[in-house]
Amino acid sequence: MIRYAIPAFAFAAALPMTAQAAEIQIAATGPVVELNVLEEVDAAPDMVTVSAGVSSEAPNAVEALRQNSRAMRAVIDRIKSLGVAERDIQTSSINLNARYDYDQQRQEQIFRGYRASNRVTVKLREIDETGEVLDALVVAGATDLNGPVFGLENDERAKVAARRAALQRAEAQAREYASLAGYSNVRLLEISESVQGRSGPQPIVVTGSRLKAMDESAPVEPGTISTGVSISVKYEMTR
Repeated sequence: MIRYAIPAFAFAAALPMTAQAAEIQIAATGPVVELNVLEEVDAAPDMVTVSAGVSSEAPNAVEALRQNSRAMRAVIDRIKSLGVAERDIQTSSINLNARYDYDQQRQEQIFRGYRASNRVTVKLREIDETGEVLDALVVAGATDLNGPVFGLENDERAKVAARRAALQRAEAQAREYASLAGYSNVRLLEISESVQGRSGPQPIVVTGSRLKAMDESAPVEPGTISTGVSISVKYEMTR
């Protein structure tokens, strides 16, 4: 939470500077109205995140991991060949597990070997190429995909617009309350802010047989995503 305190300039000059700033309390002589305002703005995404995974099975752990590493190397090499920078490719998980089947007649677990899996998360800065990249990952050997998740590389400009709109709306509401209560004006006492999460299209999971059915580039529509701020403000009603 980011907290803004409105400075009391008449007293600030007389106070000595300290290593740790003290919270400033502003006295109010009139009634105080406290409001919570959420403001969101829509913006076109400028990046998209997808993840690609490969799974391999073998009778022993060493061979399962070796096969899986070979398959993932092919996927990563394909990602890099599409112009994706190394800093935008990140391994998100590596798993190695024993496989068992349950024998109903014998009522016991039967060991079947090992399954290794590896997943990378890829950040794409050219949204128009998302469908082509997804297809290329499948051709390179990815056995499951997750995404796309759209986002903003830097949403500060959108948040600035949200702050301005939120404060304007808060002041208008405070003035309305003041008028209803018989006061003519308001004085801002305090602002505190909470940053809201981004919302957008939900991730699309593509696995198994659905991958094999892709005859052309997957259609991808980025739409818009929302980002914003939530502010709590206190106003004193004045005559």
